[in-house]
Amino acid sequence: MMILAATVSMILVLLLFGFELLRIRFFWKNHENPPIIWPNVSVLIAARNEVKFLPRLLASLEQLEYPNEKIEFLIIDDASEDQTGEIISAWCKGHVNRKKFNSLKDGVGFQGNNGKAASLATLCKEAKGDFLFFTDADCQVNSQWIKGGISSFNPKIGIVIGITKVKSISLFGKFQELEWWNTLGQVKIAADQGLQTTGLGNNMVIRKTTYDLSGGFEQAKKSLTEDLEISRLIHQTGYQLVHQISPQLLALTKAEPNLNALLNQRKRWFSGVLTLPLSWLIVLSLQFLYLPALLFFAFHFPLIGMLIFTLKLCLHGSMIQALLSRTAQKVNWIFFLFFDFYTFLINALTILYYFYPAKISWKSRSYP
Repeated sequence: MMILAATVSMILVLLLFGFELLRIRFFWKNHENPPIIWPNVSVLIAARNEVKFLPRLLASLEQLEYPNEKIEFLIIDDASEDQTGEIISAWCKGHVNRKKFNSLKDGVGFQGNNGKAASLATLCKEAKGDFLFFTDADCQVNSQWIKGGISSFNPKIGIVIGITKVKSISLFGKFQELEWWNTLGQVKIAADQGLQTTGLGNNMVIRKTTYDLSGGFEQAKKSLTEDLEISRLIHQTGYQLVHQISPQLLALTKAEPNLNALLNQRKRWFSGVLTLPLSWLIVLSLQFLYLPALLFFAFHFPLIGMLIFTLKLCLHGSMIQALLSRTAQKVNWIFFLFFDFYTFLINALTILYYFYPAKISWKSRSYP
């Protein structure tokens, strides 16, 4: 029975990555379709305790190549406990298209509400743009971000998500980078097939009329994964979600600095993962079970185990490299040799930590 279960698991994993490689190489969907006239847009950012990273984001926003009269920046200080608010005020001063808002300390982030979702709901009410651009205060965007996002829409599309790269020089950060590429590659494949998938809160564009139709972030305040919830709400309106991977829509984010921070992040994300469709849960489970199945074969049938490891390494590595080529990025193949060990360990710890009776800590707030 063990041999049969391990064999089936590994065969399905090989088929999965073989299928993903074929989809990326031969059935790729590029949604680029630049408009004749550039519309008005709003860039919305909720910042809480981001004094370290916010200046980098603001500097990148200043480099955006888009008509100044057609873009507004709305930034909310989500009850920060550091100098985040002062940084926002200084950046907005003297610019008519930059506006700062303040959340109420007792109004968001408490009584089970997601403070970020509540803050974004406030900004969306104030936004005047035809398209809403979202990123996080610890990210950086490139100069073509707005044009790349707008060019990905057609009348049937309600939400576009871009691609985000984890920027780090540490070994721990490099594995997080590879993990993000792997996950977003699978999101791209699912979106290209019209399957329900998630949003990406640090690199996302929503058509304003579609946002209003969905009910918006007001409906997502009870969820700790507001980007997943807003994508679900927009999917229910009948509009499409597409994933556009291109150099123009590439954003950078920071890696989590240590294991404790990473597990806190993943515990929050896992609450959203459990609400995904069954097909997603099966795919994620297969990848989790691959390493135990491989080790079982390696112990009992070393040559077969080595053959499977090599084949999976080639398929998986080629899939990620094909994805990277779409954004002119590279990653060292050496990380693929140990990636399955990293993901199994992190996922196993995440599952254990999720069921551990401790609150989720996020931006110096605790959530049940």
